[in-house]
Parts: sequence; structure tokens; C-alpha cells
Amino acid sequence: MQTIDFEALFDVLPSPYMVLDRDLAYVAANAAYGELVQMPCAALIGRRLFDLFPDPVNREALELSLRRALEAGEPDTLAFIGYDMPRDGGVERRYFTAVHTPLRDADGVVRWVVQNTVDVTELQAERTPGGGALPRPGEKDLLQRAREAEIASRGLQRESARLRDLLMQAPGFMAVLSGPNHVFTLANSAYQQLIGHRDVIGMPVDEAIPEVRGQGFVDLLGSVYSSGEPFVGRDMPISLVREPGGEPEQRFLDFIYQPIRSPDGTVIGIFVQGADMTDRVRAEEQRKLLLDELNHRVKNTLATVQSIAAQTARTTPEPQAFRAAFEARLMALSGVHNLLTEGNWEGARLEEILRAELAPYGDARFQLDGPAVRLTAQEALTFALVTHELATNAAKYGALSTPDGCVRVDWRTAENDDGGPRRLLLDWREEGGPPVAPPTRQGFGSRLIERSIRTDMQGETTMAFEPDGLKCRISIRLGTG
Repeated sequence: MQTIDFEALFDVLPSPYMVLDRDLAYVAANAAYGELVQMPCAALIGRRLFDLFPDPVNREALELSLRRALEAGEPDTLAFIGYDMPRDGGVERRYFTAVHTPLRDADGVVRWVVQNTVDVTELQAERTPGGGALPRPGEKDLLQRAREAEIASRGLQRESARLRDLLMQAPGFMAVLSGPNHVFTLANSAYQQLIGHRDVIGMPVDEAIPEVRGQGFVDLLGSVYSSGEPFVGRDMPISLVREPGGEPEQRFLDFIYQPIRSPDGTVIGIFVQGADMTDRVRAEEQRKLLLDELNHRVKNTLATVQSIAAQTARTTPEPQAFRAAFEARLMALSGVHNLLTEGNWEGARLEEILRAELAPYGDARFQLDGPAVRLTAQEALTFALVTHELATNAAKYGALSTPDGCVRVDWRTAENDDGGPRRLLLDWREEGGPPVAPPTRQGFGSRLIERSIRTDMQGETTMAFEPDGLKCRISIRLGTG
């Protein structure tokens, strides 16, 4: 059986035909169309329709008709339209009836639109007896009805365009899905932003947004389409790709799937409308986390205060001495709380903690040297108490108890040999104070330092009571501060 050469058939059709892609650029035109626009067909291919023929009066009506065919996937007719066309080096107003037919690819997705035009200019210009033949009976009435139909159609088109503009500019996301395969026929700007500005028009949901497969949303659409019952989702989690080539990220949506019905009540599509509630959901999660963290910190602080009170009372039975020691330790705790509050309890810098504790003795009485290290909130609280005990001991018995004494604090960070978290290595050295001898018993301060470093900071400490001053080395594992 002999096959038909459809390309040759297309080219010899007597009526003008041309094919545009979704950018309204030419992909094909037959000889009759080339004759109509007075350009070789090869010169049209790849160029945009309105770059070549930018009629300022009727371009909008023509473009709307082409877009409707592309987006709705249904033919669209312009019953009557005037358009400026090139003629013998100039421009002439011609009148047409145009039919725009969507053309799908092998997967059923609308990729192109075919235009077929009929030139009705001769009907538009009523010939006088001196100027040529009069219109045949009925032609004038037919043309008038076409004009009236087109005027009415343009009014509807303008109203439709205004409604579409409102939908496109709406702050909530909106989409219209057609048929049982849920093919996109409209997606407003908010919806496009939600899905990373992908070209989804004319494609089924599971192809246009493949990451939703397996998340239950396509099944929900199918249930709404088959049952005709709407579905309302609240704070629904969904993973979406929001940038080309990016990884899916979790969002939380409020939305409704509302069935769209034909005049006879049959479900023919689904209207999707909703809002991205991710910021609110995450803010609520953060609020709950902060409340839980606050409760935890209050309990920890009260436990710390209780321990400080008990230990201070045990080692300083005299009321006046107890009060001074207890208040000093509470002030150290309060000072680091202030630092943490300024940083929204996300941590504090090591140097700030050291400087806050040593500054009351005078800037000339201490030297700090080390890189910037940020401690977590819990590390900062623990380290503030440790620093307070070291400074208090230096003020009572060590370098800060004499006019010329000085405390030098050096620190550095190092990687763990086992590949674990970084470690902080800190050396506290006292110079210029009175001769130091090892204590005969371990006091509260020493026990607090040793226990806090070991238990709260997964570290270790060594103290050397050398004649020229105390030397304390602290090694702790750093968290993420």
C-alpha cells in the first residue's frame, strides 16, 4: 500500500497553514501561508510571530486565541479579525477567520498550535457597482453576524483575561487540573513559585512534578475526581524541588481539592487552591522547641543553684562567708546568662566568658590569647562556673591576691585522633603571686571544676600547684556552638 507524503500534502494545501511552538515561534508553514505574508517559508522558521507581525491593534486578540488553544488543549476560533499584512513593500489591513488547533507530541502533551486562516477581506469591503461585484446574497448578513459574534467573543475574552490576571496575581497558589489524568490547564504565579517555575501546562501532575509520586497526592486527586467530594488538607507535609536540579525540600501546605463539574454534573477536573504554611509551621515548631528548652534550662539552673548552695554551705559554715561565696557564684552564673541572652541562647564566645570573669580585677591583671571559639549554651554555663572558681581561687590564694600577680590564659583547638568532634585545649597559668603548695584537702571549687569538666563537657583537667603559681590544663570536646 502506497504511503502518503504528509509533508508534501501540507505544503500544497491551498489554504494558509502555519505551526507555532509554545513560545509562538514558527516551526512550519506551507506555501500558501508564505504567499499570504509575502515571505519565504524558510525565512520564518525559528522566528517569533509577533516579532515579524506586531499589529498593535489586534495582536492581543490573536495571542489570546493562540494561548487558549495551547493551554486548554482545545481548538479556538477567531470568527473575524483584522490584521496588518505586508503587501508590495507596504502594509495593508486584511480580514480573516482563523482556527487554532493544538498539536500534541507522542506523550500527549500539547507542544504546538496549528493556525488555518481564511481571508474574508473581499466580504468586508462592499463593492460598489463602479468598483466591482456586489456581495452575493447572504454574504453581507453572514459577515455582519461574524463581526457581532467576534465583538461578543472579544468581550468575553477580556473578562476572561481579567479573571485570569486576578488568579495569576492571587497570593495563594491556584491550579486547574483537567480530566482523570489531572492535566495542568492553569497554574498561577504562586503555584509556579512553589514548584520552582517549571513548565507544567499540558502535562499530568505525576509527570510535571515527578517527586510527588509516592507521597499520596496523586491518589488523593484520583479519589476526589472519582467521588466528587472535595478534600481539605491542613499543614500537609510535601517534598518539592524548588530550584532546577535542586534536592527536594519539605514544605507544609493548607489546600483544598475542589471538583469541577460540567453542566450535567459530571466531574471534569479539579480546582486546587491553597497556601504555603511552612513558615508558620516551622515557627510553631521553634516555639515549642524553645519552650521545651526553656523548661530544661530552668530545671538545670535550679539544680545548679541547689548544688552550689549545698556545697558552699558545706565548706563555709559561717553565715557571712557563705553569703559572700554563694552570691559570687550566683553572679558568675548570672553573667554568663546575660551573655547567652544577648546571643538568643545560641552560645557564647570563650573570650567573652573569660573576660567577663577577670575584668573586675583590672585589664592589666590578665592576658588572653587564642582563636575565636564559640561554645554552646550548656558549655558556656559550665565553663563560666569553672572560670569563676579559678578566678576566685586566684584572688584568695594565687596571682590575683597580690598587686603584681597576673593570670595568663592560652587556648587552641585540635582535631581528635579518632575523628570525633574538635577539642579545646586551654592553659590557665598564674604568675607573680605568693608561693603555692598543694592543698591538704579538696575544696568545693576543685571538685566543681573536675566534675563539671568530666561530666558536663566530656573532658579532663589537670592541676599543678607549682611554687611560682597554679597551672591548670583543661581539655574538652567541643559541640556546635
